[in-house]
Amino acid sequence: MRKIKLGRTGLYATEVSFGALPIQRISRNDARELLRFAYERGVNFFDTANFYTDSEEKIGYALSDVRHDIIIATKSATDSVEFMQKNLEQSLRMMKTDYIDIFQLHNPSTLPNDDILNFLYKAQRDGKIRFIGFTNHKIELANRALDMNVFDTMQFPFSLLAAQCDIDLVNRCKKEDVGFIAMKAMSGGLITDPEATFAYISRFDNVVPIFGVQKKSELSEFLGYAENPPVFDEAMQKRVDKERSELSGDFCRGCGYCQPCPVGIDIWQCARISLMIGRAPSAPWVSDKWRAEMDKIKNCKDCGLCKSRCPYGLDTPALLKRELSRYDKLYEELKGNK
Repeated sequence: MRKIKLGRTGLYATEVSFGALPIQRISRNDARELLRFAYERGVNFFDTANFYTDSEEKIGYALSDVRHDIIIATKSATDSVEFMQKNLEQSLRMMKTDYIDIFQLHNPSTLPNDDILNFLYKAQRDGKIRFIGFTNHKIELANRALDMNVFDTMQFPFSLLAAQCDIDLVNRCKKEDVGFIAMKAMSGGLITDPEATFAYISRFDNVVPIFGVQKKSELSEFLGYAENPPVFDEAMQKRVDKERSELSGDFCRGCGYCQPCPVGIDIWQCARISLMIGRAPSAPWVSDKWRAEMDKIKNCKDCGLCKSRCPYGLDTPALLKRELSRYDKLYEELKGNK
């Protein structure tokens, strides 16, 4: 499998790398089996976060015996030195390792202060972390982070839906020798053509995509593209254009930063349910379970918490209400056809 240099870190990550957020949803032993499968098929880069509940623990359980053969990246979502230190120590303990290859600031709303940077530099000197990364969903903040010239890697959403400003960020990272890690390569599951997104991302030789998977079949599909790379020709461009046309405008990317909701709305799922019905088998979504989940939107108090947390600047309460209206119609139509 082709390996891609992560900028000035000098680390070479496989072009199919493992995004470990979804393994929260499967059992400890199923996660171990999946992680070992990835490792045995050649995947060498595993990205997780302190915030992803038991994801780090599962990585330690599955891969601690091959620790020195792999690259581990994790994240801390805090601007407190005290809590960041706790996050780092917990990450080391859970993953049964004495160092983290890339320790990333997890989607901060502002740039780090000197106290945070000094903590990270000390952790480097102590050998607990090797390189420092920055993750974000906001293009302006990502560019301001690069201006600081302290981060070795940048993790940012990048898929076949990329705008020119996203491509400019990729190119800037290449020019400044900052490793670029692509999250949301499948836009939270809304992109339905994995071959097209793989072919599109492969055109950028400094981009390492981390694919979030929770099944062997999902991982095997991406590994198949790595072994037999799809050609990005005119026909593939048309497939990209089709995905873009169907996912234009404001839509929920499924990052989940809007959660939790004070009244229990499953925001990131409810906010894109009409897209899921149209782009995936509809039966799981047109069910008593999701009828009840969607009805919770009626309890929205317009507190604004979800809107304030959205890294894409969406008016989330308005989006939820719009989705409820669409769902009501789709539910009646699809139920009536059964």
